[in-house]
Amino acid sequence: MIKVTLIRPNGCQHCVAVKEVLEKLKSEYDLTVEDIDMATEEGQALVQKYGILSSPGILINDEFFAMGGATEEQFREKFESLK
Repeated sequence: MIKVTLIRPNGCQHCVAVKEVLEKLKSEYDLTVEDIDMATEEGQALVQKYGILSSPGILINDEFFAMGGATEEQFREKFESLK
């Protein structure tokens, strides 16, 4: 199973688009997707730890992957490398 964590603020439309891509990929990859609000204590700790400057910050299997989003192609490439 691949765990994807989105660190994002409430109301982020770009983050919603990234989540839609991940929902689409769930049928091909064994994914779980977790949202963490940047405004929470946990969210702020992750922002500081990974230096996230734009939303969403994306972790894959608890390792930093990207900030500001990622394309379907970038996700596919990463997920394939984890198989």
